Amino acid sequence: MQGYDIIGDVHGCASQLEGLLAELGYRVREGAYRHPERQAIFVGDLVDRGSEQLRVLELVKPMVDTGSAQIVMGNHEFNAICYATRDPENTGRYLRRRTKKNTHQHQAFLKQLTFKQRTDYIHWFATLPLWLDLGDIRVVHACWHAESIGYVAGQLGSNRFRHPDQFVRASAKGDPLYASVEILLKGPEISLTVHGQPAYQDKDGHSRDSARIRWWDDGATTLREIAEIASNYTTEDGKPYPALPDIEVDAKERSFVYSDTVPVFFGHYWRRGKPQRARDWTAHCACVDFSVAKGGAITAYRWSGENTINPAHYIQLT
Repeated sequence: MQGYDIIGDVHGCASQLEGLLAELGYRVREGAYRHPERQAIFVGDLVDRGSEQLRVLELVKPMVDTGSAQIVMGNHEFNAICYATRDPENTGRYLRRRTKKNTHQHQAFLKQLTFKQRTDYIHWFATLPLWLDLGDIRVVHACWHAESIGYVAGQLGSNRFRHPDQFVRASAKGDPLYASVEILLKGPEISLTVHGQPAYQDKDGHSRDSARIRWWDDGATTLREIAEIASNYTTEDGKPYPALPDIEVDAKERSFVYSDTVPVFFGHYWRRGKPQRARDWTAHCACVDFSVAKGGAITAYRWSGENTINPAHYIQLT
């Protein structure tokens, strides 16, 4: 059976990535990091934030090209594609609007790579799969949701984009393809205001009236259990965000909760510290994003055939 090392969001932190690969037993041979018995899998979000954008790409792409690694697309790769792609229906605009906020989020990639380098890597980003179902394990950037995966596969013909028009649809709010790709790459959300709760300020200071759904927690049934609200979030007037009530959520909101027994690995959620039960992992789901670009630990899960998540198989380097 193939063993896999599932590696969390790297976000331009090449030195930390090289340290992790060395810790996992990967060595450079014939121009790429390789392991004699195992394969790495990256959960996406290679770019933005960190100071070593180009080096990360120079490390990961040869691994994928030579078969020592696989990768899924993250929302930051998708954003990079859309930021660089003109909107054919709006002259002078791009699929991802070049607003101050969007440009700021993408600034490290824009500054650290030349135009040609960005163009070449964006072409590569556009070929990446949105998910991997390897039989014994599954990998996606933000949320494994069978209904969305089925819809995207039907529209794209596979787990990859195959035509520029598909990126146009996936960037257009109101298009069902947009909604499904958003779930896979950013995760589903639940409205707080519909449930009588106030808006909050997120980690970047943005006001939000919806929270991410804790789709990995198969025991979640109430608003308090299913809505992802960090302890450092505040209300819009700067007060600590109040505890959510234990009220039942409806079947549609619970439908995102993963109930299969095939282990699924994902990134995206900016965890901190050591992996904790329910917050970061459950019996069949494990997050591997532990905020390396914000002083956290680059993290991998070393999977060797187990059907349930074993927290001892997490490996972290600070």
